[in-house]
Formats: sequence, C-alpha cells, structure tokens
Amino acid sequence: MSTLIRNARIVNKGKITEADILIRNGRIEKIAPRITAPVNQEIDVKGNYVLPGIIDDQVHFREPGLTHKATIASESRAAVAGGVTSFMEMPNVNPPTVTQALLEEKYQIGARTSLANYSFFMGATNDNLEEVLRTNGGNVCGIKIFMGSSTGNMLVDSPNTLERIFAESPLLIATHCEDEATVRHNLEEYKAEFGDRLTAEFHPKIRNVEACLRSSSMAVDLAKRHGTRLHILHISTRDELDLFDNTIPLEQKRITAEVCVHHLYFSADDYARLGNDIKCNPAIKSAEHRDALLPALLDNRLDVIATDHAPHTRAEKDQPYLLAPSGLPLVQHSLPVMLGFYHAGRISLERIVEKMCHAPATLFRIQDRGFLEEGYWADLSIVDVNKEWTVQKDNILYQCGWSPFEGNVFRGQVLSTMVSGHLAWHDGKIVEGKMGERLLFSPGK
Repeated sequence: MSTLIRNARIVNKGKITEADILIRNGRIEKIAPRITAPVNQEIDVKGNYVLPGIIDDQVHFREPGLTHKATIASESRAAVAGGVTSFMEMPNVNPPTVTQALLEEKYQIGARTSLANYSFFMGATNDNLEEVLRTNGGNVCGIKIFMGSSTGNMLVDSPNTLERIFAESPLLIATHCEDEATVRHNLEEYKAEFGDRLTAEFHPKIRNVEACLRSSSMAVDLAKRHGTRLHILHISTRDELDLFDNTIPLEQKRITAEVCVHHLYFSADDYARLGNDIKCNPAIKSAEHRDALLPALLDNRLDVIATDHAPHTRAEKDQPYLLAPSGLPLVQHSLPVMLGFYHAGRISLERIVEKMCHAPATLFRIQDRGFLEEGYWADLSIVDVNKEWTVQKDNILYQCGWSPFEGNVFRGQVLSTMVSGHLAWHDGKIVEGKMGERLLFSPGK
C-alpha cells in the first residue's frame, strides 16, 4: 500500500514545514516540498497540520476480565479517533498481568484486535520477582509498580521487594505513587467523621498531597541509590515537582515524570459539577496544584503528556462516592484538550508534539516511531486546529459511552489518523483492514 499526503504543514522536531509525505509499505519513504510518484491513494490535506502519531504511555483498556467496561478493540479505536497511534497498557486487569504467560496472552489479544500500535507493561507484585526479571526489554515497554493501591489489588508494599526490583530490573520501572498508609489513615478519619455523607469533593483530602509526595520521594530515592530507570506516572501536585531535574537532556535522564491531561485541565472546584466522573487516583487537586503543572511541563521537569485512560460504566460511576471506582475515559480527547491550551496561548503546537509524540518515543526508546522522519513508521494524524465540534454521546467511541467532556466545545479536530501506514480514522469513521504493530524498544542500560 502506498499513500501520498499533499500540501501538509508538518510539525516535527520543533519546526513547522510545508511538504508532501510519501508512504510505502507502512513507512515514510520521502518528505519533500513537491513529490510526484505513482501511489494507491492521495490525500490532499489542504494546508492542515500533520502531526506524528501520539504515543500514550499510560492507558487501562480493561482486557482481559473487565470487558464490561472496555476492550483493547474498543479503546484502541477511540484512541485512533483522537490521533493516538500507539499505547502502553497497564497490568491491573483480571487476572493481573504478573506472569510471562499472561503477558503474552495480552499481546496476542493486541495482535488480533488493536487498531493502534500496542505495548503492555509487566506487573510487579510482592512475590513475582523472578517473573518480572524474565521480561524482554526489546519488546515490552517496562515494569509497572503500584506503590499505592488503585483499581485492582496490585499494591507492592514490601520494602525488600521494592529494593530488589529497583536494584535488579534492567527495564524501565513505571510507578503509581501514593503512600498507602497515609491514604488509609485519611480515609478512616473522614469515614469516622462523615460516614455516608462523603462525596467526591473529599477525594483530594483523602488521597492528599502528602500521600503523593511521600511515595514519589521514596521512588526517587530508590532509583538514585540503584541507578534505575524510573518513570513516575501522573504527577498531580506542585510539591512533587522539585523531585525532577530539567538541567539534562531527556535521553540522558534516569528519572522522568508524566503529567496527564485531566490533572492539567480540571481542579478540585470541578467536583461540585462532575462528582465521581472525575474521581481518579491520584486525585485531581486544588487549582494551585493544577496551575503549577503546565509550567513544569514547559520547563522540562515533567517530560511527557499522557491520559491514564481508565473507563468504568455509567452505573459504576453513579454509585455513592465510597463505592464508585476511580478513573475516567480520556484517550479520544487528549489532543483536543491540549489544543485548548494552544489556542489560549499557553503552549505551542511544537511543544505539544514534543511532549505527546517525541518525548514518549525518546524516553521509552521506541524504535522508529514518534517522529515524522524518512525511514520511520508512518504514524501520524491530520488535524484541523480551528475546527469547532461538540463532545456528545454520538461521537464518543469509548465502550462505556460517556466522557467528562460531554457538552464541551473543542476547537481542533483530528480529521485522519494513520497507523503504521494504514489509514485507520478518516472523515469521522473508523477504517478497518489492518491491525496495529507491536512496539519494539532499544533497551540499553
């Protein structure tokens, strides 16, 4: 299959250039001002922007075992509708992905059903170190450690286990950091005082700043002592930002950090309106914390933008606060959220591409993806940055069927998405025909 994309404004490596893109056999063959070549299809983007495909390094697609919420098939299609061409999915499914056999089963599901490119984290527990250390860093994105309990029961709280994983794992370790003792203490105190009157507005008080900072500080200390490649997920507080270095290039960093779109966008003030719909772990916190995150992203203390896409059914979210699960669906809407910051003059298109496309590829050492370069896989999106559209039920692709952005008018829409050379999303429709590819990595030291 060959494709010629004409009249593109290409956003890549901090520059915007006007050129055509020739794609053959899934890869970018040529980028030049004017290309003439026999191809199967031509796409005239008429001066719209062409971005590298977004790489989302943290999603929960709920398969196997939780497929009443979502599947790899359903959520990968929502992803490509939002310009996300590659994802890294988490192990807190049922059964949890904590053996090499279970990990391989997920890869087989991905190969059969994922429209986007895929990778799956190997999950750590208090007693599966030997399985963890057998993980192949050439075709697995990393090891996931829950240093605070979240959806599922995968808490790793054994000091000896944590020491050994950080000391012995040759792979990148990605951590969910919330101090479990602090969270449990706060929960019991608030339950004793308020009982059934607890609502989502208490969530950032229970899963508070102290819980995040204690756990993140512990992870950073472990990584520094053992020389581990550590990636701390979903930073949500101002207090944690001083843990991260912005004085060295990303490719040289051993300790990195992610921020998610919902922590950039929402604040604790939004619980009154959205309640459990924005209940997530770590919690969305006060505006002072939210407002510190984007500057830290821009000065490179925070390295990548992701979603922590975590769908639950409408019925599950409508339960009382203590019963409602944490997590919200986001993967289809992360780029429109960031384009809102672009239109507000708070971030450039070039920096959005850096943090959503280039940086995940660099940080995880992904082979031949994340950039619009000759020889690289043709992962890209065509975006009309000025087109206004409203999020409503008939254009939400998540299996759960809802979004915290319902009713929002976004300015900026993904017109087309190409995954490994296959046009997977075009003119508002999913295009079947070719599944995504397994991500490959250059593990190194």
